[in-house]
Amino acid sequence: MDPLEYSRYARQLVAARPELREELERSKDSGWTREAIQAFLREQGTGDESALQSALRRLRQSVLLRTMARDLSGHAGLDEVCGTMSALAEVAIDASLEFLEPRMPGGPRPRVVVVGMGKLGGGELNVSSDVDLVFLYPEEGEGGGATDNLEFYTRLARRLIAALDERTAEGFVFRVDMRLRPWGDSGALATSFDALEEYFVTQGREWERYAWIKARALGSGGGNGALAAIVRPFVYRKYLDYGAFAAMRELHSQIREEVARRELTDQIKLGPGGIREIEFIAQAFQLIRGGRDPTLQIRPTLAVLALLAQKKLLPDAAFAELSEAYVFLRRLEHRLQYLDDAQTHELPESNEDRSLVAQAMGFDSWDAFRAVLDRHRARVSSQFEQVFSVEEIPKHALAPLWTGSEQTEERLAQLGFRDAAGAAARLAAARSGARYAGLPQASRARFDALVPGVIEQSAEREEPDVALARCLEFMETVSRRAAYLALLDEHPAALERLTQVLAASSWAAEYLNRHPIVLDELLDARTLFARPDWNAFAQELRSQLAARQGDEERQMDWLREAHHAQVFRLLAQDLSGVLGVERLADELSDLADIALQVTLELCWTQLPERHRDEPQFAVIAYGKLGGKELGYASDLDLIFLYEDPDERSPEIYARLARRMSRWLTSRTSAGVLFDIDLRLRPEGESGLLVSSIDAFRRYQRESAWTWEHQALTRARFCAGAAVGAEFEAERRAILQIERDEAKLREDVLSMREQLLRGHPNDSGLFDLKHDRGGMIDIEFIVQLLVLAHAHGRPELTANDGNIALLKLAAKLGLIPGDSADAVADAYREFRRRQHRLRLNGAKYARVPAAEVQNHIDATRALWRTVFGRE
Repeated sequence: MDPLEYSRYARQLVAARPELREELERSKDSGWTREAIQAFLREQGTGDESALQSALRRLRQSVLLRTMARDLSGHAGLDEVCGTMSALAEVAIDASLEFLEPRMPGGPRPRVVVVGMGKLGGGELNVSSDVDLVFLYPEEGEGGGATDNLEFYTRLARRLIAALDERTAEGFVFRVDMRLRPWGDSGALATSFDALEEYFVTQGREWERYAWIKARALGSGGGNGALAAIVRPFVYRKYLDYGAFAAMRELHSQIREEVARRELTDQIKLGPGGIREIEFIAQAFQLIRGGRDPTLQIRPTLAVLALLAQKKLLPDAAFAELSEAYVFLRRLEHRLQYLDDAQTHELPESNEDRSLVAQAMGFDSWDAFRAVLDRHRARVSSQFEQVFSVEEIPKHALAPLWTGSEQTEERLAQLGFRDAAGAAARLAAARSGARYAGLPQASRARFDALVPGVIEQSAEREEPDVALARCLEFMETVSRRAAYLALLDEHPAALERLTQVLAASSWAAEYLNRHPIVLDELLDARTLFARPDWNAFAQELRSQLAARQGDEERQMDWLREAHHAQVFRLLAQDLSGVLGVERLADELSDLADIALQVTLELCWTQLPERHRDEPQFAVIAYGKLGGKELGYASDLDLIFLYEDPDERSPEIYARLARRMSRWLTSRTSAGVLFDIDLRLRPEGESGLLVSSIDAFRRYQRESAWTWEHQALTRARFCAGAAVGAEFEAERRAILQIERDEAKLREDVLSMREQLLRGHPNDSGLFDLKHDRGGMIDIEFIVQLLVLAHAHGRPELTANDGNIALLKLAAKLGLIPGDSADAVADAYREFRRRQHRLRLNGAKYARVPAAEVQNHIDATRALWRTVFGRE
């Protein structure tokens, strides 16, 4: 489409400057680049201030005309149009400062930092946009002359604004809007970094967090590092900030009221289903999650939407609808502004202009165009309502049980609470407690809104009194962090899932009280109950840790929080019956392997004296992790091995091991990652922290005790380099050594007696793990079979778990098949019962012996068969 046919502004411009017709010819070949814009200014020359202003305005005319022509002819996409206008603004500001600063009286001073806000900050400037600016300078106090910094930078800001905004015979460059600076129109035109930080801390309002998301230091003067250090803590919270929903909802409501008052319903920026609603959706998620996920701290709206879809925070269908609508509305915005170079978002009223706009958008008629526009806006409004909707919920029927009622006990009894008086007392204690009294008004209102729902949800559980007590304890624990109450208030389904989890397990309740940040996992049942994708998790973990490079505390916190979230997902699946004990142990073991691998990689990169790109170093797991039978709170039994001829290796790998141990065990604000036990290394606690594979081999063959070879049956390489394959080969070789079977039996029996003496049980109950006929007996049976027979049956060296090895031993004719099956069933049942008891806070895994007598008998019978005696 010929811009001269479409745009009155273009016709007037070409009439005034006929040489610009050449721009229309050049537009077919290429758009403006930043380098071309800078070259244009150099060619024009800027001898004095009036020459600077003229050059800038002539530049703007050329850039706008060619960009318009490329856009209307279909040669330029939205990214080129917005990118070109943003580059024009940045070059114009930079060139003005380079001209003005040396000519300011009282200089030289440190360069002013010009902050682009809004669409300029995001590189999304429209073709007839204002530029929202904030001027910052490094420090208060005296400069090079008598004029203090505030006055100096204020005068500089005024001259820069004039260079861009002042209307001359050649027009203007950009309208400048300064209302986003601290204190708005009543604030100083320039602000020091210290004053900005103080303003955020003492005066910053919720809507300003939204405004500063896209803030960016412009031009060649730098300043983004210093700016980010001040802005990020204000915009982004360290926790999941679900209070942002209410703040954004309120801001949007104010905009809607203004739109209605000014009758701007057809406004494609602020009206229903307009550009602002799409931006609000993107930025709400940024405000909520950007503090914990730095990858969301990006500026362009389309890029944010794509990232939200990639992270499954926005459904694919929603992403498609919002991004298509955004491109459509922004293209329309440009066509409305091309008509007269006016900063407008209003649809035209005249038939002539409507016809031009429809054609420029690729439609034959206004009606056809309007139908598509309305469809896009309806979709945006629908998506907006889904994200921000809050139903007007009538006062909960159970509210009087919280606010106080004479019938509280009676009503609680009717709901199924067995100790109605105790439940009523617990509610009264929470309401009169210091934690509740100390809450801010907004948090107390949310607490009040949530408790009736907690009572209702608890009443539906198998043990309502227990559920209510745990839920109230949890709410009191997290109430000091308003974001957690906001999350539950905004998402009733999350409150229901929370109650289910708390009611099901005391261990889960304790876990949530320690790590409430995992509440976010309750929002989406599809994600909560999906089978883990450990490759994707490892990739995301590495990405997030890289985004926090240079901040060890934040990296440690993220590693722990990511691990907690995955454990909680598995816990929810476990409690719902989706996971059996064996698969749960596999998943927890896979998760631990990833955490160890990523920690190893990170710790290696932090060693200043590392002598190679990849460490020849391996982490070997024994015990529960080694046998892939990890539980929620299991320690990790580890040793560290290396194979590296470099003479510096022992010292370097010892440092790596110490750093890894610190990373794994340090307690941060996010808790501990793992407790680790390193006593299984050669020579135990007196031995070196790290061993070469040769030293490990010598120790195992010449010095190791029988119990150390027993432990080796459940060992495996779980993180690190190819030395892990060397370990596995050596492990199998050691297990295949031919042994004196009689001595082997005596050694294993002796170790079993020691363990029995170390775990006395006078409770009258059967200890599933330690008592005769329990889990340790089964594990010792398997270990004896492996050590006694692997020299002739190498397949026994496979670390496949006790159940698989029992069945393999039967297949090889080493034990009766029916005994193997019975003991495998016993082991599985013992593990299941142990797991359930621990989930409900039992200190010991003990049950009445009569409940599992058949399993005890089967185990003791096989013990006698294998060992020849009790």
